[in-house]
Amino acid sequence: MAGQIPQRFIDDLLARADIAELIGERVTLKKAGRNFQGLCPFHDEKSPSFTVSPDKQFYHCFGCGANGNALRFLMEYDGLRFPEAVEQLASRYAMEVPRDTDDDPKAQARARERKRQQEASEHVLETAARFYRHQLGQHDAEQARQYLRSRGVSSELAKRFSIGFAPDSWDSLKHALNQRQVSEQEQVEFGLLIEKEGSNRTYDRFRNRVMFPIRDWKGRVLGFGGRVLDDSKPKYLNSPETPVFHKGRELYGLYESRQAAPRAERLLIVEGYMDVVALAQFGIDTAVATLGTATTETHLTRLFRLVSEVVFCFDGDSAGRQAAVKALSTVLPQMIDGRQARFLFLPEGDDPDSLVRREGADAFNERVLCASSLSEFLFEQSSNDVDLKQVEGRERFVSRALGFIRLLPEGVLKTVMIDALSERSGVERGRINTLLGEKADSAPADSHFERSYDAEPSSRAQPARTRFGDQTLNASERALLLLLHSPESIESVPEGTQWCPDTDSGTLLAKVVELIRAGQYRSAQVILMHFHGTEQGAHLQRLVKRQDLLLPAQYRAQELKNLVEHFKRQQTQLSPQQEYDALREKEQRGERLNRDDAVRMWQLAQELSSGQG
Repeated sequence: MAGQIPQRFIDDLLARADIAELIGERVTLKKAGRNFQGLCPFHDEKSPSFTVSPDKQFYHCFGCGANGNALRFLMEYDGLRFPEAVEQLASRYAMEVPRDTDDDPKAQARARERKRQQEASEHVLETAARFYRHQLGQHDAEQARQYLRSRGVSSELAKRFSIGFAPDSWDSLKHALNQRQVSEQEQVEFGLLIEKEGSNRTYDRFRNRVMFPIRDWKGRVLGFGGRVLDDSKPKYLNSPETPVFHKGRELYGLYESRQAAPRAERLLIVEGYMDVVALAQFGIDTAVATLGTATTETHLTRLFRLVSEVVFCFDGDSAGRQAAVKALSTVLPQMIDGRQARFLFLPEGDDPDSLVRREGADAFNERVLCASSLSEFLFEQSSNDVDLKQVEGRERFVSRALGFIRLLPEGVLKTVMIDALSERSGVERGRINTLLGEKADSAPADSHFERSYDAEPSSRAQPARTRFGDQTLNASERALLLLLHSPESIESVPEGTQWCPDTDSGTLLAKVVELIRAGQYRSAQVILMHFHGTEQGAHLQRLVKRQDLLLPAQYRAQELKNLVEHFKRQQTQLSPQQEYDALREKEQRGERLNRDDAVRMWQLAQELSSGQG
């Protein structure tokens, strides 16, 4: 196996590369002084905000924030992994890519495993998708075809979305894949089979369901969603988290939307597969669906690279409103200048599927155009159950609104929102800025925990703990909690695991750190799978549910760094015997002990004498 690409070669390659020439082959650029300008290829815009600097060998978009060097551009634009981008760029200059032969064996193993997973997933999941599509045309799929007809899904649309059918059988897919030399282990790994606990028996995960392949932006199948055709539960079933499928990253229908409407200016975020398919049936090709989870920062980062506006679509009931508030908190940090977010609330009892069938595409599009702006929804939510005629009501309104506005990045939108809040509340703008400044460097008000680990611990036998009411976590458990919810925070901690405490929870922390690094995992569910059926797995399951103790995502990496520093301090702390011996040696060398040292030495002598007695 080839080793890592040496940094010296990468530096030399970038020094030779002509970034303006490279990007100019893909994007129309015009000279603008010493730089070049053009329309950003990573989001839709009508006026150019994409700049390429030949001097700095760097590109930057002032609209969506995309930036980087020639390698980064190839990775983003052509969808290449880093080694592939290096190979492609090197081939332009007839340069052979060297590999370090003394590469870390663990790194080689990780690279081999990633390559195996990618190749296996493409073969296994594409084969499964073809099997499901074939089954939809078979005799025993009449109920599935009838269901699709009843929902207005034409055969052309079913083909476009690669909709299929999982037979009402425990092993039809398993046998079909076995015949194509796909091992049962791989079928379990990628979520197609379930392995019965305590035995080696396996069976098909999806049975008697209409199947919706979930594809990445290149069209590669990553997983499946299945809609049951009888009264079984759950009604909708997704693939589990796997090495290639992460619900918090992927969006159903994004590939199909980009194929049908590559120049769309907005995307509509809905809840279900059939909402996406039904809207497409009516010519609305700009809908995507989350996969049984709330919209995440990763989802929004991906969408804002493609369009400048997202519209969240929710039910009009209280649950829909609560989901909208969560989406508001998630989207606010993403609102750099030029982006828009709006909120569409449907009539109670309706979903996009039923509403577009009843009202038609034109009426539905009109609802989208009239959806509440981000500012309207923010101020509406902040003024709920508040009497703005009362001083107390205005105080509560301002406090709520500031909690949201504080999440906005610096820019025109934040400035305008502060002005609007001042006008609505009657509080002077300067006072609002002061209130914002007072809280700027502090943790959000909903982070109700006490980080006592920052202080030096009084004893190694009493590890620092994080408190929440009458429940506590020790520092190692706190680190595990952060890693489970934000595995990407692993980049903020030192290599190796020597810093992990020598305790049961510290040993588990070391295992999780090694696992995340080895698999490059970004999903708690994949991590938990590795500990399934063990005491450690049960402990991790309990921890992952403790969202009450979580900081917002933007603070977690720093929190983890603080914990690592705490662990290091603990490891350098002397035991009572070591501390006593050091003071005794100092005294024997003839050095005069000060009063504090003398008192401490006496205390240690008493403590050690008591322990021996």
